[in-house]
Parts: sequence; C-alpha cells; structure tokens
Amino acid sequence: MPTMADVARTAGVSVATVSHVLNGTRPVLPHTRQAVLDAVDELGYTPNTLARSLVTSRTRSIGLAVSAISNPYFTEILQGVEAGALEHGYSLLIADPHDDPEHERKVVQLLHERRVDGMIVAPSADPRELVAYLTRHEVPTVFLDRVVEGAGGVDGPRDVGAGTEGRETPSGGPRRFDQVCAESTRPMAELVTHLAGLGHRRIGLVAGLPGLSTTAERIAGYRQGLTASGLPYDPHLIVHGDSESAGAEVATAALLALPMPPTALVTANNTMTIGTLRTLRERGLSVPDDLALCCFDDFAWADLFAPRLTAIAQPSREIGTEAVRLLLDRLAAPDRPTRTLRLPCAFVHRTSCGCVETGEYGRPAPRSQSSQSKGTVS
Repeated sequence: MPTMADVARTAGVSVATVSHVLNGTRPVLPHTRQAVLDAVDELGYTPNTLARSLVTSRTRSIGLAVSAISNPYFTEILQGVEAGALEHGYSLLIADPHDDPEHERKVVQLLHERRVDGMIVAPSADPRELVAYLTRHEVPTVFLDRVVEGAGGVDGPRDVGAGTEGRETPSGGPRRFDQVCAESTRPMAELVTHLAGLGHRRIGLVAGLPGLSTTAERIAGYRQGLTASGLPYDPHLIVHGDSESAGAEVATAALLALPMPPTALVTANNTMTIGTLRTLRERGLSVPDDLALCCFDDFAWADLFAPRLTAIAQPSREIGTEAVRLLLDRLAAPDRPTRTLRLPCAFVHRTSCGCVETGEYGRPAPRSQSSQSKGTVS
C-alpha cells in the first residue's frame, strides 16, 4: 500500500507539502498542488484517517441526532446533512433520540464518545439535559429544525445566501449554540388567512407535541392568522396530535365531536396530516366538500391525493446543508458569534383548501360561493 512518503517522492516534494495539500492546512502553489494530486491518483494512495485523527485530534466525522428518521421531512434533512458533510470530506454517525429527553442525552453521549468533531441535533421538547451535557463537555453543536430558547444567537436574516450571518450574541451566560430552522409563524398564519378568505369562520388546528419550538411557533402563527382575519380565538379549536399520526387521529376526532365543529382544519406536520385524513375517511367525510384542509409540510405524494393537498413546503434539504455549514464554521472559528438562521417556506396552493383547478398547474381558483356555504358557519 503506497504511503505519503511514496506520494512525496513521486511528486518531487516534501512529505509536509503532501500533508498540507491533502489536509488543506496551508496554501500550496497550484502547480505543486496538482503534482501531489497527480501522484495520489497514479499511486492510488488512500489517506489513513485513523492515523490522521491521532495527530490532529479530529476524526472528520459529525454526529447527527434526529428523531423520526422515517419521516420524509427528516429524511430530506438527513440527505442535506449527508450531502454537505460529504462535500467537505466528513462522515456521519446517526442516532435516533426518539424525542425522549433521557434517551436523547444518552445517544448524544455515545456519539461524543465516538470522538465526533461536532454534532447536529434536533432537540426534544425538554432539552435541558442535552444542553447541560453539551455545555459541560464544550461540544461544537448546531441545533436544527427546533430551536432552543436562549441557546442561540440573535436571529439572523430570514433567507440564505449573502448576508445570512446573525448578529453577535451578547457575551456571558451559558454556552450558546448555532441554530437553523424554517420559518413557522408567518407561513402558518398564511394558511389560516387563506382559509378565512374562503369563508371559513371556525378553523381548527391539529398542533404538534407540546414543548417543541415548532409547536409553539405554529400555534402563534395560527392565532396571528385569526387576528388578521378578524376571527375570534377559541381554545377548543386547538388540539395536540403530538406530532404523530396516531395522535392526530385522536385529536381530529375530538375536534369533530365539538358541539360546533370546525369547517376547516390545519395540520401542523406531515405525519399528523395522514392521521387526520384517516379519521376523516373513517367518518365518511370528504375533503374539501365536508371539511377544508391545509397542512404544514409538503411531501412527495401530497400532489397525488384527491384532492391535492394545499401545504407549506419547508426547505428541509437546505436546513441540513446549512446546519453542516454552520458547524464547519464553528469548528474553524470556535469563538465566533453564534447564529440562528430561519429559512423561508413556500405556500403550495392546491385544492384541499376548497379551491378548484383552473388548468394552470399550481394556481387553483376559489370555489363558487355556493360551494363554500359549508364553510361559513359562525
């Protein structure tokens, strides 16, 4: 098996120069760098990652702790993380905390014991032990999808690209972490105002697991949408599906059992949308004729339902790649100010909300007033 010394001899350079080229630890003249890379290809040299980690104290690996990996939303985030890590020569170690705070701390500890260079974590509804462990061991970490109040920097701009750096975090206090997530409040308000614009006066919300930042932000958006539409807030119209399909089935049934049930529903994530649709089918209710439906989270087969689901599409893959970027920036500059990035979502207008097709893809039109009459109960 060829060694680094063999590469240096073939390229006509020192072993130190080969190391700088392969590890990116110092600028090297372009022609010298190319000579080293040509020698690597000619000899079929493969760097000894384990030996390198013993010298540099870096394993070029990232720990990823994300619950519900089977959920298409988190699967797309995982694809983004994997692509970002691979692009920069990092491998992934993946664990599922199952949204359980105690298990979360255990799997994060196991990842840390595998000497990952840093971690990307979607925190549970009670991340106190997680934050305490990461703080105590000074583990470079990025929180994704769900933010932890007081753990990150001041919110950065709401889109990615040039100028996405957040403002400097005030000094002092507990260790803080970089964070990246999608917007939740404004897009949820947009769904509610859309339904209100179609004539609905009782709009129900199947909310997520209490304690998650996404749940709180989407409830806030729901209430903002009601206020913007001049509708009163009725706490009985919010039920928690606990971010799961089975929980959404029970929650939807509770809404339908109200003396004055809602005429439109908003579900706060994709798995709860499935549970809600299952309950509506079991009750023999048709969407949107009996009940209009909008959902937070678009997914691959949402366009295949009849009717097609009006949804908020989150930039899930981009959340993953941005998390890797933030983590690598942190590894390169441990003392830099922390950042919280919120990425914009897209309103995907289909027909489950009660609009009808016009023949132009993605641009439904409102149904006639007579078709909306079921949605005007007050």
